[in-house]
Amino acid sequence: MASKSANLYVRIEPEVKEQAEKILAALGITASNAINMFYKQIILQRGLPFDVKIPYTKPLDISTLTDEQVDAELEKGYADVVEGRSKLAKQVFLDIRKDYNL
Repeated sequence: MASKSANLYVRIEPEVKEQAEKILAALGITASNAINMFYKQIILQRGLPFDVKIPYTKPLDISTLTDEQVDAELEKGYADVVEGRSKLAKQVFLDIRKDYNL
């Protein structure tokens, strides 16, 4: 195992640091280990290990879509179900309760 001797100095918003460190602590991971894992993933992925994009936050309004656009959205949903990229609502709510200790 390589020795950990390089230093990294970063500036981060205090609230972001606090929230992230609480989550990491619950996972039993130090911030240093998390950053090391992040860097290793950058190497493995040859880039950031997640999409960097502006999220689309506005839900679709069916009244503004053409028939073709509605059909395309329905096809996307059907493809997700067929390829196993969906969950039953009951399971989603169980996961939320578990993740947030509700």
